[in-house]
Amino acid sequence: MPLPTSPVESSRRHRRGLRWSVLAAVLLLAGCASTSTQRFDQGAPVAGSTSNGSDTSVAPDPSAAPVGGPLGRFYGQRIAWGSCAEFAPDGGYPAQRSQCGRLTVPVDYADPSGATASLAVFRLKAADRATGILLTNPGGPGGSGVDFMASVASDFADRDVSRTLDIVGFDPRGVGRSTPQIRCRTDAERDAVRARDWVDTSPAGIAAVEKRNAAVGSACARQMGGDFLAHVGTADVIADMDVLRGALGYEQLNYLGYSYGTLIGADYAERFPTRVRAMVNDGAVDPSADPVADVVAQTAGFQRAFDGFAADCVTRRGCALGTDPARATARYQELTRPLIGRPAPTTDPRGLSYGDALTGTGQALYSKNLWRYLRDGLAEVAGGRGDTLLRLADLYEGRDRSGRYDNSADAFTAIRCVDGPPITDRATLDRLDTDLRRAAPFRDDGRGTGRGSADECAFWPVPPTSQPHRIAAAGLPTTVVVSTTDDPATPYAAGVSLAGQLGARLMTFRGTQHTASFEGNTCLDDPLTKYLVDLTLPPLGATC
Repeated sequence: MPLPTSPVESSRRHRRGLRWSVLAAVLLLAGCASTSTQRFDQGAPVAGSTSNGSDTSVAPDPSAAPVGGPLGRFYGQRIAWGSCAEFAPDGGYPAQRSQCGRLTVPVDYADPSGATASLAVFRLKAADRATGILLTNPGGPGGSGVDFMASVASDFADRDVSRTLDIVGFDPRGVGRSTPQIRCRTDAERDAVRARDWVDTSPAGIAAVEKRNAAVGSACARQMGGDFLAHVGTADVIADMDVLRGALGYEQLNYLGYSYGTLIGADYAERFPTRVRAMVNDGAVDPSADPVADVVAQTAGFQRAFDGFAADCVTRRGCALGTDPARATARYQELTRPLIGRPAPTTDPRGLSYGDALTGTGQALYSKNLWRYLRDGLAEVAGGRGDTLLRLADLYEGRDRSGRYDNSADAFTAIRCVDGPPITDRATLDRLDTDLRRAAPFRDDGRGTGRGSADECAFWPVPPTSQPHRIAAAGLPTTVVVSTTDDPATPYAAGVSLAGQLGARLMTFRGTQHTASFEGNTCLDDPLTKYLVDLTLPPLGATC
């Protein structure tokens, strides 16, 4: 079976949530994620609103906006709905029920008369008269809600949840088709970083990595300006969500968030608890988690996912990991470590680097639906080729076949660096390097020295606007959290913790994948639909 040809097509098979760190990122000198990664992933219509058949949304009742004055013009704006061909030219969604438009928000909510940003919005209109909205976010940070909706709108169009709810996705500020768009590095620069092996843990090697990481922040500041970079975090995104709610004309919203999108959901619930009618958070991020412990837990989750893949692979003929699951990690190391300094040939002139082999593997571990590609990719590496793993890495990195990157990686970095505190203590970085190698030995390059490097956030040109904390959301109705037992990216315990903080009903899914709701499992989907439609909560202790 051919690989998906784009991140959007890939998202039909699984939702990419928290961006997989290359052995928890530059702390192990291999990639672009960070130890602070885990700090991330219907009301009645107001008077005057109409059915969803109109091409232009009605102006909401001013009472739906929580504030007047300077912000009133943002809450009261009308979205000019039109075709989605510009935002999602590849189609695949029900065009007659799909509309796209733009929402204007202030860059700095403390200065609403200043610069503005434009957010891209996708709406799947309810099959019947709309009685509310279901706002969605696919994760990231840096994930495009427009791309997500374009890829799942056809599935949702046939579900009961879309009979009376308009399902809405948006590109958060700086992301996807929103403007300004966060872009810090050129395509050539991205290719160059991926081609180099960042495995030197000598003092000189760590200095080189940190020089590279500092340059990312400098480039972002030059391209975007510090004022904009300071306002791309979750704290501003949830304010944008509330403006979108008001502009769509509802006093309350329903919300469905995946991975990093659960952090958006939790923070929105904390700031605007009475404006939530219903909320589902799937693949939860724990907003209160210690960032160091959290990234170790995430890394261990990928090792468990790899072990699950390996146990399946060794039962199949021709598995490149052999026939003994106890030897699978060692065999994977034997296949991938020789790529250091010697990329495997590919039809693409770049070849498969060691870092891209790890990235491609991590991409496939998000979902069992991608395991077939990982089996093929490892078999190719065993035979001296690297095409399939390179394509998996390109899917993760957002690179198309023409060599053009989307902006998800730059947006990921910019958002996470203002969403939590950087890790700068040398002793902590050194200890973390060792802990991460132990947590995921299949990704260990074998060159550890007990020295770690600081990532981009340690050199970021603007300070963080959020801090880890327990959510306190007095007045929030009972919401739902879905957590998967062997989720590689967001540990099951994080979902348990978030459910406790929100006072939410916890649904457990037994499986090895990242997020699970509305993917065809009726045990999950049916009670979630009932909850979103008529507020019937899933039973206590529900497990699927």
